[in-house]
Amino acid sequence: QVQLVESGGGLVQPGGSLRLSCAASGSIFSINTLGWYRQAPGQERELAAIITTGGGTNYADSVKGRFTISRDNAKNTVYLQMNSLKPEDTAVYYCNAQITTVARSIVAVWGQGTLVTVSS
Repeated sequence: QVQLVESGGGLVQPGGSLRLSCAASGSIFSINTLGWYRQAPGQERELAAIITTGGGTNYADSVKGRFTISRDNAKNTVYLQMNSLKPEDTAVYYCNAQITTVARSIVAVWGQGTLVTVSS
């Protein structure tokens, strides 16, 4: 069994910064692609940023230049540094990981979500 635990959400003023963390644990052989998704109230979940095993990244146009995704493979952790936050960034942020388990199964795992609220 594999689990993702997110942290770092909270209330921040417009223009401020937050750093989200997501740590994976359990029967992990390797972690492949990692991503951060977000879901605003009344809207569908959307991709914010993604990082591959080799460190390649891709961002939604709405966050490009403001958000940075990174990973620490030794800690099985992915981060999302969010700068210049806007009210429209308010959402529940979810971590997603494509993981090869010790049993060599490939599974997609979601975190529980962490709320980010951008408001003055």
